[in-house]
Amino acid sequence: MKWLTRAEWRDRFAEVYDHHLLPACRRTGFDAEEVIAILGENWFMTTVWGCAFEDFLTRESADGRNIVDDYLKRRGWKESASARAYMSALRTSVMSLYEVSGIVRDTSFRARDLVRGGDPILISERLATRSLAQWDRIATRVVEVGSQMCISGAVLPYDRDASEKVLKLLRNVAKRTDKEQRKLADLVHRDVNHPAIVNAFSQTALLRAAAPAITTVWLIDIIDRATAQQIPEVRNAEGDELLFCTVHYPFADGTGPDDIRLALNRCPELRQENATFWNWIGPRRSAKALSARKRSLKFQTFLDDNALVFGSVELKDKGLILSVNSQARSERGRALLSEVLDGLVVQPLVEVQTLEQCMATRDPAPPPS
Repeated sequence: MKWLTRAEWRDRFAEVYDHHLLPACRRTGFDAEEVIAILGENWFMTTVWGCAFEDFLTRESADGRNIVDDYLKRRGWKESASARAYMSALRTSVMSLYEVSGIVRDTSFRARDLVRGGDPILISERLATRSLAQWDRIATRVVEVGSQMCISGAVLPYDRDASEKVLKLLRNVAKRTDKEQRKLADLVHRDVNHPAIVNAFSQTALLRAAAPAITTVWLIDIIDRATAQQIPEVRNAEGDELLFCTVHYPFADGTGPDDIRLALNRCPELRQENATFWNWIGPRRSAKALSARKRSLKFQTFLDDNALVFGSVELKDKGLILSVNSQARSERGRALLSEVLDGLVVQPLVEVQTLEQCMATRDPAPPPS
């Protein structure tokens, strides 16, 4: 990392670093400093910066130079044999997506390559085993050092949905790569299975090129989840959990709208607003009480005279609809209407929707300013 600060490598690394970070910034609308703040500087350095750094260790510049080769040639004598072996292994490594299993705390776990396939690999590892769980998915580099397989320092913990996006992306690229492989073989008059052609379009070559994309998909997912609007706990005036209940009453045989209207107008708890709509009201609240409640996170409706609205009743051509915002109000409203409309309606159908469901089905168009 210290060698990276030399002028000959600093600018080249900055370009690779931008490839790992800026696409996610453009996608989410956050700048680099905001992304660092969302992740926290330590986690950002061990994930995004670490992935860019390890990707850079594998790259060759236009003049064929590589930072690992350069460092080992000029400073390798200062390093231990195991350190030199680890650097050399990183030099040829690729980032891939792995499924975790067989975790032995502080000792090892097994990693199955979800891109290239094959049997799970036994990974010698201590620290990561304390946070990994069976069937977790991670993006990292698996390197061989001596007789052991290890993972690199940069590890991206993927959730299943985001990991499937990466796998789909790589499969789509692989399909296009197959066509380009045949074109190259025809161009150079080689068999499509010639080692030089195969190596140029291998899964390893694909993963080496896709390293920034693997970081980008992970980073976008993390930012989206970290900044997603958290739905607060909202209750109505009685303190009931918000639950939107719609009760549909079909008319009984021989019942007409006028019969329903006449019965509803006899109920003092129902205030008629027009020919087809009534407010189900409760006691009036004082202005002082209303002011005190404004600081509470509550969903409540009042009429102009400060009467609390429990719900609404709407008359349709062949039915009546009671709308309330809690399970308790639904039960009370049904008991009230059962008495008021005795014999005029039949067994109702109750439709229930949570606040989360209501928000999920809202109009996706942006709200007016």
